[in-house]
Amino acid sequence: MRTAKVSDIVGIINKKFPFCLSEEWDNVGLQVGDPASQVQRIMVALDPLPAVLDEALGRNCQLLVTHHPLLFKPLRQVTTTSPVGQLVLRAVNGGLALLAMHTNYDIADGGLNDLLAERLGLQQLRPLKVTGQDQLVKLVVFVPDGQLELVRHALFEHAYAIGNYRDCSFAASGEGTFSPQPGARPAIGSVGRLELVAEQRLELLLQREQLARAIKTLLSVHPYEEPAFDCYPLLNEGGQYGLGRIGVLPEPCPLAVFSDQARERLASGPLRLVGDQQRLIRTVALCSGSGASLLKEAVRAGADLLVTGDIKYHEAREAEASGIALLDVGHFASEQLMVSAVQGFLRTAVASAGYECEVLTTERERDPFWVRC
Repeated sequence: MRTAKVSDIVGIINKKFPFCLSEEWDNVGLQVGDPASQVQRIMVALDPLPAVLDEALGRNCQLLVTHHPLLFKPLRQVTTTSPVGQLVLRAVNGGLALLAMHTNYDIADGGLNDLLAERLGLQQLRPLKVTGQDQLVKLVVFVPDGQLELVRHALFEHAYAIGNYRDCSFAASGEGTFSPQPGARPAIGSVGRLELVAEQRLELLLQREQLARAIKTLLSVHPYEEPAFDCYPLLNEGGQYGLGRIGVLPEPCPLAVFSDQARERLASGPLRLVGDQQRLIRTVALCSGSGASLLKEAVRAGADLLVTGDIKYHEAREAEASGIALLDVGHFASEQLMVSAVQGFLRTAVASAGYECEVLTTERERDPFWVRC
């Protein structure tokens, strides 16, 4: 097993939850620390709180991964006279790198909104507000007979899933020619002689952002010194991604029943609701954190209910006028799912990459709100 660097963990996260998916106003990725420093222990938390930083340092962690970024806006100075400056300096002096996976994790497939939808029992999910679409390319490479499966299976790691189908490719037989020149070290044939080789034309569909990594993999496994390959931009429409999710329940149920189930499944405190408690709920829109800004999208999509946190008075009145129910489960309850989920993801991904690294979760994080009855 190898020792990971901060940059290795950044790359692992970026591959699954690309930072390029984040909203323009957001600030994600590595925020504090040396990308080349070693990491033996990682901590995951929702917020980069002072108590959480102290805990990470006290438990000898070299990287703290949070959902909410510590740095949202450019700093004019980093001093102990500001709360943010204090935390930055505490992290730097303690050798603790800080990384945020915020709206990229909200938007990405398998990210926070999918976790929330799964916990609430929704099916047939799609983005509530589309923010982008996958840009697709076709990679074509020519492989000698007998080496096709080696190259194909290596490239499957980067291949685009078509609906519910993974590991999609196409191969056709043909004949390739080449004449190695002085200085060449051909895997097949000899210098100065025209070679005719039975080859396979292998085609795979990729996301554009996967192309560079796919080519790197191709060059590492292909038997030829100079493999021939082509990259074609496509007009095919890729999958859509975006903020929030909308889906359906297996069976309709009254709003009061759904809200009780949500409170139990999210281990949340008291809930706030807008709408008739006996109203039947079938189509549910949701957005983790503060998602009332997606109210119009939820109404247009035909949702019976929008589940989110931080709902304000006038947003509740707008929902009443629009004929949609609201369920405020709280900001913390809708997002704290990410802590254990990211821990599980990192443990598996880091081990699969051959790194020896322990992944912990914070024990000092609580919802800042409490209710006095």
